[in-house]
Amino acid sequence: MQTTQTENLSWKSQYPYQSHFLNINGNKLHYIDEGQGDAVIMLHGNPTWSFFYRNVVNELKVNHRCIVPDHIGCGLSDKPQDYDYTLENHIQNILTLIEELKLESFSLIVHDWGGAIGMGVATRLASKVKRMTIMNTAAFLSQDIPFSISICKLPVIGEKIVRNFNAFAWPATFMAVEKKLAPEIKEGFLHPYNNYENRIATARFVKDIPLKSSHVSFDTLKEIEEKLTTVTCPKLFLWGAKDFCFSLKFLKRWRDFFPSDRYVILDKAGHYLLEDETEKCMNEIKGFFNEHSQSN
Repeated sequence: MQTTQTENLSWKSQYPYQSHFLNINGNKLHYIDEGQGDAVIMLHGNPTWSFFYRNVVNELKVNHRCIVPDHIGCGLSDKPQDYDYTLENHIQNILTLIEELKLESFSLIVHDWGGAIGMGVATRLASKVKRMTIMNTAAFLSQDIPFSISICKLPVIGEKIVRNFNAFAWPATFMAVEKKLAPEIKEGFLHPYNNYENRIATARFVKDIPLKSSHVSFDTLKEIEEKLTTVTCPKLFLWGAKDFCFSLKFLKRWRDFFPSDRYVILDKAGHYLLEDETEKCMNEIKGFFNEHSQSN
């Protein structure tokens, strides 16, 4: 009885999916591929992984093919120590996955860094993207960065803090939510980032935030911003109003690019809005997908 109880509390009970792997230049990209129907690609940010989308997968897999990758360095993907963790490389990895799976069309659901990565994909394959759900993210240049994150960008010491003390994924389990996470959910978010080597991407994602024109990812993000309006598919903006990082100021900026799309603000949700307002998020996403079915 004790064993069963322990198993029920494990993060694995929340993530009962078959793992798939795609070898990209010697590194294994992990992804889940659940359900059948129109393809939906869900892209996570930092410091989450495909675990973040488990409730969305459970809701949509009845009528959709849910494809949820872990970016290289994240989740159950390989975590190479000598990899260039840049925006362009993350975009290219998703483009490779789309090509490998022979997807002629797909929808996107994005969050955090997944927004820049997803819009990097969408601006290059605009005719293939049927709809997007966009949550607490940015895909344009900005100088707005919380002090707590700017510390993690400091040369030398920033990466040491993140990798030695898990000073990104661990604080996010209470800073990114308004409701306390259940133990098994917290365990799930932290599982892939359990030692110094495995925290490399959580540090490098922060390092990759382009604040200066000399930054390696500045031109990539600038090009995405310049092409945002070419992504003309229907969009749902779903936003946690209490996000300490992607505040409502970012949502206002999105309206400059897409004034006619649907915007839903969740007043009681933080950055991990899918955890804080699970039911409301699921209802909004399902309703949006039903309204804009790919058969239209």
